[in-house]
Amino acid sequence: MTSSQSDARFEQVTRLVEEGGYIAKVPVTLIYESNDPTNWGPYLSAEDALKLDEVRSALRRRDIPAAARHGEIFELTKVA
Repeated sequence: MTSSQSDARFEQVTRLVEEGGYIAKVPVTLIYESNDPTNWGPYLSAEDALKLDEVRSALRRRDIPAAARHGEIFELTKVA
């Protein structure tokens, strides 16, 4: 990050992670920098990006309790 986070705006959002017949709703924070020269924002913190990776990996292993530490877990059911 090129500028200090003091001039950044933060927004709490939910990201969905789908894997192996499950979906996890995971809360993360988007970071918007006011003077981002790259215009690549908003972005996630490294911690939140790793959290999403952990959830995906846990769902892939069908380790629901591990995935549920980070958010709500739903099982997908085909209805038609």
